[in-house]
Amino acid sequence: MRVFISCIILFVHSLAFSQNVMTLKTKRILDGHGGIIEDKNIIITDGVITEIGKKEAGVVHDLTNLTIMPGGIETHGHLSWHFDPDNKLHDATEAEESTAQSALYAAENAYLTLMGGVTTSQNLGSPIDRELRDAIERGILPGPRILTSLGAIGQWTGDPDSIKAAVNKFADQGADVIKIFASASIRVGGTPTLSQEQLNVACSEAKKRGLRTVVHAHGPESARRAVLAGCTTIEHGALLDKVTLELMAEHGTYYDPNIGLIFDNYFAHKQNYIGINGYTEDGFDQMKQAVPKAIEVFKMALKVKNLKIVFGTDAVAGAHGSNFEELITRVIKGGQQPIDAIVSAGFGSAQSLNLSDKIGTIAVGMQADIIALDGNPLVDITALRNVKFVMKSGKIYKSLE
Repeated sequence: MRVFISCIILFVHSLAFSQNVMTLKTKRILDGHGGIIEDKNIIITDGVITEIGKKEAGVVHDLTNLTIMPGGIETHGHLSWHFDPDNKLHDATEAEESTAQSALYAAENAYLTLMGGVTTSQNLGSPIDRELRDAIERGILPGPRILTSLGAIGQWTGDPDSIKAAVNKFADQGADVIKIFASASIRVGGTPTLSQEQLNVACSEAKKRGLRTVVHAHGPESARRAVLAGCTTIEHGALLDKVTLELMAEHGTYYDPNIGLIFDNYFAHKQNYIGINGYTEDGFDQMKQAVPKAIEVFKMALKVKNLKIVFGTDAVAGAHGSNFEELITRVIKGGQQPIDAIVSAGFGSAQSLNLSDKIGTIAVGMQADIIALDGNPLVDITALRNVKFVMKSGKIYKSLE
């Protein structure tokens, strides 16, 4: 936390490196939409890419020894999750914490996430995300562009009328998306928890308010109900079958599998979680048993024609800043092609957030959300661990210089 506060002080003094016009000299650009651009410069004006070619303008930054790609777009994270000073998962129902403390932990996680190469993060979701989102948007804190659900709807919400009211409450409070729990945790089998009627109301009411819906659903039945209700994205889906994946593709429902970082982080920090907020030895055993199945489901999903796969991590306490480990797992263990993994974190995720006209691709007219890696992820996907340069909306937050 002390290191983070020092970084914040430096940021406030410098307000990051920002020039009205600058040039990034590059050797290799992965454009985020499947294209590769070689030996071209990127000219950025007032935070927007205005030219890709041979010209130079303004301050020149030489990135020719690095691989350029769009900043990662994470569709499922939890920036508010953190470990307390005793190195245990913070449980708001058991441990008191001031709003200021909560805000500092969330801001620290946002900073780590940005430094790890993620320039947009959808958080699902905590009320404190709103203030964090707005502070980052105003430029007073370093962090990824944030979208948030502010909370979630589930079986605890109640009958359809109560669910409708909850959707409107979140919308009125400024939510960017509605998060819905349609199944139990994988730690207890992932069984359905909402009826078709409840999901129909949740997703239709969200559409009336102009909001997307993302649905926590592990098994086929809960996911099927969400698809038929017209929801936007299925989260996790660790126990899905081919029929359900094909139904998702048919309806244009996005798939946000979390097969790497979330499991690895839980297992690495087991003692930080165990005994808190429902985390038990039996639950961890359930997760271990689910990992091979989740990877097999992902491999199956790759073969389903027209299924749109996006980049979510479900990053919780201990995982922030390591977000790209999810893509590394998808390639190494899941068999995804590196270029497809990168597109899923670029154009694919941007499209699922209705932001593909602004972010996710390195092209003229797009926001200058750009990162640079030491190494070529098309040859070795672990190059995603070596983020050396981070720019968001034309501001440099991490640099070789």
